[in-house]
Formats: sequence, structure tokens, C-alpha cells
Amino acid sequence: MSDQSPDDSAVPTTDGSPRPPAGRTAAVVPAAGKGIRLGPGTPKALRELGGTPMLVHAVRALARSRSVTLVVVVAPPDATEAVRTMLDGFPLPGATELTVVAGGATRQESVHRGLRALPADVDVVLVHDAARPLVPVDTVDAVVAAVRAGAPAVVPALPLADTVKEIAADPDRPAGAPEPVVATPERARLRAVQTPQGFDRATLTEAHERITGEGEGATDCAGMVERLGRQVVLVPGHEEAFKVTRPLDLVLAEAVLARRRATDGF
Repeated sequence: MSDQSPDDSAVPTTDGSPRPPAGRTAAVVPAAGKGIRLGPGTPKALRELGGTPMLVHAVRALARSRSVTLVVVVAPPDATEAVRTMLDGFPLPGATELTVVAGGATRQESVHRGLRALPADVDVVLVHDAARPLVPVDTVDAVVAAVRAGAPAVVPALPLADTVKEIAADPDRPAGAPEPVVATPERARLRAVQTPQGFDRATLTEAHERITGEGEGATDCAGMVERLGRQVVLVPGHEEAFKVTRPLDLVLAEAVLARRRATDGF
């Protein structure tokens, strides 16, 4: 199933040459992290939201897009079968395919493993945080459309509501100690990024093969593409695509989900 009509291949590119036939769009969902900031217990992606694991909400959000024909979930290595069994209990809307693969020690490694699991006919790849369970389908579609229009990397983003301060880096500073401010960036030029981030597959593959993260590895695929010297563009994000990181975020997500169910039958 293609996410563009057959006529799209007849539309010329900017240099006048015929546009090659469109392939499929797939999403990679890294869900191997423990999410310790959310508190002890079940891994973050498997925490329940409205009685359903957050991971299921995130996968369903992607599957609601008619563009996405495959979702690859990258699970904790010691829980791959358990995650696969859990997801089998929550059928996806439409005809979206689902695959579960084992993740790595870092997010970067997990995304790379998900990328390697994609079939050859996939040419656009979304990378989505499992901890963003409520991303609207319009946001997913906007990212895919921007990649299909020729952008090698696309990120949904929102303007910042708060003023941001830059501090002096000091790894030896005790936790909670006063932090000296070195600059106040111009807020109007800053954006808070969300997911799914979208990529031309060849560009994302090159980034993962050439850019090596340090420590916990790269946590932002678009940042890796930037380091290649390629253009990254932003499209409007959505306030409900926030990341569930701390207990208060979970409370907010429950409230959003309850409102959706009451008004939209979500």
C-alpha cells in the first residue's frame, strides 16, 4: 500500500526530472527505556494511561495516519516477547502492520535496530517517542507530507512559553547548588521539539552510520542529521503531543484522554 496516489510519480521535481514512485512510510517507536523520572516500577512505555499502556496509545496514534503502513516497536531486550504479546491484545486501526524487535543499550542504538528492521520498500521513516501517547493524527500527517515534499528531516515543534537561561557547564557542581547564568537566548527564535520526527530513509540511515553518540548516545535523530550538514525543517506541533516524563505529566495525560473520550469517543 502506498501513501501517495499513483499520479504522484508524474509530478516533476524542482529540477524538472520525473518524481520517482513513492514507497511506504514506516514508524520506529523506541520503547526500551526505563523512564526512571516517572518513578519506580513498570517501564515508562508500559505504564497505563486510561487503563491502556502508553505504548499502545502511541502506536495507535501513528496507525491512525493513512500514510503509516508499518510500525516497528523497539522493546527492552529482556521483554521483547512480553511486549509483542501485550500488543497483540490491542488490535490496530486499519491495515497497519506491526513488528517488535529487541532494543539496545541506548536510544540511538534502539532506533538504529528499528531502522535495520524496515523492509526495502520503505522510503520515509518516522521516529516517535513511546512517551508521547496523545500525538494527534494531523501532526503525524503534517510531518509525512513535509518529508514527501522534499525535506530530508522534519520535526514538529512549538514556540516556547517560558524564558530560557543558559548556564555555565560544571559537571562537579552539586545537585541543587546555585547555577551561574551566562546568557538569555532570544525566546522568539527558540522552539520546543516533539515527535514524530520524519526523515528520508537514506538520510536517517546515513546519520546513524556516521554519527556516533557519546555516553547515552544521541537522543535526537534530527540533531544527528544536523551534524551531517543537512537541512532540518519544523512544522507546527501540538500541545497534546507532550512527553510523559514525570508523575504530573501522567496526571495531565489522563485528563486529556478523559476529555477526548467524553467529547470524541476516542
